[in-house]
This record gives sequence, C-alpha cells and structure tokens, in this order.
Amino acid sequence: MLFAVLALGVAGGGYGYWRHGKLYPSTDNAYIEANVVRVAAQISGPIMKVHIQDQAHVRSGEALFEIDRRPFELALAQANARLQLATQGVGSDAAAVRAAEAEVQNQKVQLDKARTNASRVANLQQQGFVSTQAHDDAIAAVNAAQAQIAVAQARLNQARLNLGKTGEQNQRIREAHAAREQAQLDLAHTRVAAACDGQIAELSLQPGSTARAGNALFALICTDKFWVDANFKETQLERIRPGQRVDIRLDMYPNQHFEGRVETISRASGVAFSLLPPQNATGNWVKVTQRVPVRIAVSTLDPAYPLRVGTSASVTVDTTADSKTVATSN
Repeated sequence: MLFAVLALGVAGGGYGYWRHGKLYPSTDNAYIEANVVRVAAQISGPIMKVHIQDQAHVRSGEALFEIDRRPFELALAQANARLQLATQGVGSDAAAVRAAEAEVQNQKVQLDKARTNASRVANLQQQGFVSTQAHDDAIAAVNAAQAQIAVAQARLNQARLNLGKTGEQNQRIREAHAAREQAQLDLAHTRVAAACDGQIAELSLQPGSTARAGNALFALICTDKFWVDANFKETQLERIRPGQRVDIRLDMYPNQHFEGRVETISRASGVAFSLLPPQNATGNWVKVTQRVPVRIAVSTLDPAYPLRVGTSASVTVDTTADSKTVATSN
C-alpha cells in the first residue's frame, strides 16, 4: 500500500513537473543584447578634439570627437566661389543669347528692306528706268540678307546651346549647387555626435590620430532598449507566441527579477545560419533537438541594476494567457 502511494506521488509529481514545463517553458541559454553602434567618421582627417572617455555615458546628439575643420572650410569656400562663377557664366551666356536674338531680328529687318528694294527695282526695270544690272544687284542683296539671317540664327542656336536651361535648372548651376551642398555636408561631418543615449566602449582614440572614413573607431552601446536572445528547444515552442509575459533572471543579479515580453520568434533554428550547417543526407544520422532564437524585449529597466550586453540570463515564459492560438512568429 505504501509503495502504491509513493508510486502515485512520484507519478503525480512527474506529471506536475511536465505540465509546468509545458505551460512555463524556460531556458538558461539566453543572453542580454542591445544595439551596439560602431562609431566611424564619414570623412577622413586628423582628429583635433576627443570629448569622451572610455566607459563614459553620453546623450544622443552629444559631441564625441571632432576632425580638423580647416580643409573642409577651404573646400566650402571654393565651392561657393565656383557657384558664383557658374552663376556669372550663365548670366554671360544669357546676355549672349539676347544679343544673338537681337541680331536675328536685325537681319530680318534687313531682309525685308532688301525684298522691298528688289520689288521696286523690278518694277523700274520693267519700265526701262533702271538697268538689268541694277535689278540683279537687288536680287543679290536679298540673297545676301537671307544668308545673314541663316548665320545669325546659327549663332543664336549655339548661344542657346551654351546657355542650356535657365535659372536653377541650368546644369552648371545645379552641379555647382551640389558641390557646395557636399562641401557643407563634409564640414558638418567634422563633428561626430552620439546616435543614441549610451555608454562608450573600446575607446583608444586620441587627439592627433587620423580618422579614416568608414573605419570603426570605438563602440557605443545604446542603453535605451535591451532585449534577451533566448535559445529555446524546438520542443518548447508549441505554446510560445509574441506578446506573452516573460520572467527574466540575470546571473549577475540573482535576487532580482526583470519583466519582459516575447517580441519575435525566429523562422529558422540557430544552426541554419552557421558557417557549416550539418549535412544529414548521408552517413549515420543522430537526431538532435534544435534550438530556435526567441527575442524577448525587457520591459522594466532599473537604473540600480544596469544591464550589460553579453551577460547570461534565465527566462521563463508564461504561456497560460493565450494557450489556444497557434504559435506564430514575426
């Protein structure tokens, strides 16, 4: 009888443990993560000032370091001068177009005069008052006036081609404007500011060193949002879905509890993105339970217990709030 009671107790305890594991899946294969910005300059140049120290806390927009402004100030002055020259050049071309248009109109007036004179001479020649040579000279004057119009029109076309579009649509002015905007942008990039509230890490930057565009100089750990990347066994995912509450414990604060929410569930197991994924098509195959990354947003942040990227965590998901919905992932 005692044996039966003990067996029943063990069975009941085992079932309770199994049931609890199904309703409250947990794992200690979890780590704190945050956005880590690799700070790099967008331009190259010598560093003049460093406003921060390693492990310093900074605010979004706060200056981190400055690159020598002088070459970029000179570049901006040159761009402004080129823009002024382009504007003046376009103005000169516009004046040339106006002069060419006036010349075309003048030649048209001369042609009208030549035609009127040729008509008059033709009448006089028919009446015998002028010679045939005079009539021929009048016709030649008309032909010459027409040729002058063709020359003037060709000059006008060339002047218009040289001018191109007028105002801000002119190609030279647009290029000069773009060059000035780039120079202004480069000058602004001499001041490198924090992209988020956070803490500086891996800083070895010193005034006098040279920054290379695109080369990371140090890290900025953003402290405005933390999450836990928890690797659950695939057999634990049946009831886990986004939005469920999560209890988070950290190894470095064993007596503290943090609250979180399931944010996303990966569409692939962790091994799917490994450099050499396992090949199970040949040879002896042993089934291994895979782990799937689940991202858990940390809902409660306590300044007295700052979170640190890469530290270990244990998480337990409460799946009882929504147990009938098919597990989904974002």
